[in-house]
Amino acid sequence: MFRPFLEQLRHHGVPVTVREYLGFLEAMDAGLARFDPEGFYYLARTTMVKDEKHIDRFDQAFSATFKGLDQITPEAVVQAMDLPAEWLEKLAEKHMSEEDRAQIEAMGGFEKLMETLKKRLEEQKDRHQGGSKWIGTAGTSPFGAYGYNPEGVRIGQKEGRHGRAVKVWDKREFRNLDDTVELGTRNIKVALKRLRNWARDGAHQELDLDGTIRATAEQGWLDVKTRPERHNAVKVLLFFDIGGSMDPYVQVVEELFSAARVEFKHLEHFYFHNCLYEFLWRDNARRWDARTPTWEILRTYGSDYKCIFVGDANMSPYEVAYVGGANEHWNEESGATWLTRAREHWPDTLWINPTPEHYWQHSHSTRMISEIFEDRMVPMTLDGLTKGMRMLGR
Repeated sequence: MFRPFLEQLRHHGVPVTVREYLGFLEAMDAGLARFDPEGFYYLARTTMVKDEKHIDRFDQAFSATFKGLDQITPEAVVQAMDLPAEWLEKLAEKHMSEEDRAQIEAMGGFEKLMETLKKRLEEQKDRHQGGSKWIGTAGTSPFGAYGYNPEGVRIGQKEGRHGRAVKVWDKREFRNLDDTVELGTRNIKVALKRLRNWARDGAHQELDLDGTIRATAEQGWLDVKTRPERHNAVKVLLFFDIGGSMDPYVQVVEELFSAARVEFKHLEHFYFHNCLYEFLWRDNARRWDARTPTWEILRTYGSDYKCIFVGDANMSPYEVAYVGGANEHWNEESGATWLTRAREHWPDTLWINPTPEHYWQHSHSTRMISEIFEDRMVPMTLDGLTKGMRMLGR
């Protein structure tokens, strides 16, 4: 019965094993999701999805297999009249309040509601907008879309508006977790969360649940325990390449910076252009009278900092390898010399490259910097950031 569902899951790239599929079938046989489309969705997702990045693909596979399960079209409603009344009543009980059910009883009960719907479908020939009787949109009829009626049946509407009808799989709330999609602030945060070292400090403001249970059991009365709230103790240095070939990536770099400021309590950032040299900037305007010597940064921030460079690494090879190769000033030492010093001072160093990875091989400078960083260069994708955070967390 569910073989097409399994095929859709595999078609959409959800790695489902035979054991997981059999576990799902056993759960269905045990009656864990009867008369409940939403419960069926969560049961299937729980048993067959192992990684959060596959949830959106699961939603697409579920929708492709069971489209129409919870969104009723006129044709489907007529067919639904043949469904067991127990199924329809159980579904209504789940999603309707006591007040809603009372109003339905005032109309003559659930059977009367479905009987009236079938009759209206047979009588109505055209689309209807507004009103309180015909099946249409923006009205108060119990049947239709984009309107309101507490005992309504949604027909032909893409999504619910009042929380009365739920179709979670088409909301696709987890699309940002897919490692094949474009980055955004939300999924950048998901990736950065993997770089954490929890520590406790500050005032006692967090409930210690385990401690409370233990103390209550020992004392014989409720003994509430608290503890300092936990904070991420990881210290991070961010170096952003700014200007020139980085201009197309301004938005995604801003999103990375925004997410990093939320995730890391101890965060310092500086700007450079193309490659690291003897000066950096606190401000991205990079005024020459507001430079910070790189030696000062090396002396100020210890080797316990996680150091992250963000740049496309695409420039003239001379800017990396030669004295005087910088395109904005005469550099007394090569960019490679300064990058090597940074790598030696901050052992946990990473280079995040917003350029798609398949272009790296065509850039000599990108290959040079990747070698300096001992292949610790990752693309600015969810999968790349996740791998990068794992490198830094080792």
